[in-house]
Amino acid sequence: MTDVPERPGPDVVPLVVAERPRRFSSVLAALEHPLGTGFLVTIGVLAALVLGSAIGSISTILVYIVLAMFLALGLDPIVRMLERHKVKRGAGIAIVFCGFALVAVAFFVFVLPPVIAQIVQLVEAIPEGIENIPQSDWFAQLTPDGQAAIVAGMGQLADWISTPSTIAMLGGGVLAVGVGFVAGISASFVVIALTLYFLASLSAAKQALYALAPAHSRVRLADLTERITGSVGSALIGSVILSSLNAAAVFLLHVAIGLPFPALMAVIAFVITLIPLFGSVIFWIFASIVALFSSPTQALIFFIAYLIYIQLESYVISPRVMNKAIAIPAALVLIGALAGGALAGVVGVLVALPVMASLLLIIREVVVPRQDLKV
Repeated sequence: MTDVPERPGPDVVPLVVAERPRRFSSVLAALEHPLGTGFLVTIGVLAALVLGSAIGSISTILVYIVLAMFLALGLDPIVRMLERHKVKRGAGIAIVFCGFALVAVAFFVFVLPPVIAQIVQLVEAIPEGIENIPQSDWFAQLTPDGQAAIVAGMGQLADWISTPSTIAMLGGGVLAVGVGFVAGISASFVVIALTLYFLASLSAAKQALYALAPAHSRVRLADLTERITGSVGSALIGSVILSSLNAAAVFLLHVAIGLPFPALMAVIAFVITLIPLFGSVIFWIFASIVALFSSPTQALIFFIAYLIYIQLESYVISPRVMNKAIAIPAALVLIGALAGGALAGVVGVLVALPVMASLLLIIREVVVPRQDLKV
C-alpha cells in the first residue's frame, strides 16, 4: 500500500500563503489609502511632464554640449600625438585650435564665395534649363509617349511654381535659410568654446569618473573608457577625412569632365558622405542624375569614374583611415545613421557611428562576459 499524505489541519498555514510576496502587501496597503496613492501618482506625472518640458526647452543647448563633447573626443588623439612628441597639452590644444581656425578661414575665404555664386547661378539656370529640355538630344531620343509625359510634367511644375502659395513658401524658405545661417554662426562660437573647455579638462574628467567606481573596478573602467574614447576619436576623424577626400575627388572630376557647379557639388558631397557606409553610394546616384541635365556623355563618364573612386575608397582608403575604429555591422550603421539624422540632422549622422561603436564595445566587453558567467 502506498502512504497517503496527511492533509494539513486547520491550524496549519500553507507555506505559499505564509510567504506571501511583499509586493502584494504593498499593493494592498496602497489600496487602503486611495486618496494618498492618487495624489502621489499625480505628483509623479506632473513632475515627469515638467522635466520633459524643461529638457525640451534646453534641447538646443544639449545638442551643443553633445556635439562639443564629441568634437573634443575627436581632437584628443591629435593632441595626444603632439604630447608624444614632447609638446605640453596646453600648447598642443593651442596648435590644434590654430589649425582648425586656419581651416575655417580658408573655407570662408576660398570655398564659401564660389559655393554661394554657384547656388545663385543654379537658381538662375533652372528656368532656362527647363525651357531647353525639348531641344536637348536626350529628349529627342525618347518615345512620343515619354516626350508627352515630360512636357505635361513641366507644365504642372510651372503652374505649381507660379501659384502664390508656392511663392510665399519659397520666400519663407529663403528667409529661414538666412536666419538659420546667422544662428549657425552664433552656435559655432558656443560649440567651439565648449569644445575648448572639454578638451582642456578631458583628463581631469576621466579621473573623476574613475574615482566614482569601486577600487577593484577602476582599472577595468579606465581600460574600457580609453578604448571607447579612442574609438570615438578615430571614427570622427576618419569620417571627416573620408568626406574631405570625397569632396576633393568630386571637385576634380567635375573640373576634368567639364560639369557645372564643381564647388557646390563638392560641398554637397562632403555633407552626404558623412553618412557612413552608404553616403558615397547616395551621392553617386544623386550626382549622376544631376549630370544628366548637362550631357548624357558627361554623366556616363562621371558615373564610371566615381564608381571607380568608391571601390578605391572601400578597399584601399577606408581600411587605412578607419583602422582603429570598431567594426560595426552594416545594418547597425544604417539604423544608427537614420536615427541620428532624424534626431539631429547632419550632426546626428556624424555622431551616430561613434555612438554605435561605443554601445557595441560595451555590449561585447561588459554585457556578454556577464551573461557567459551565468551557467
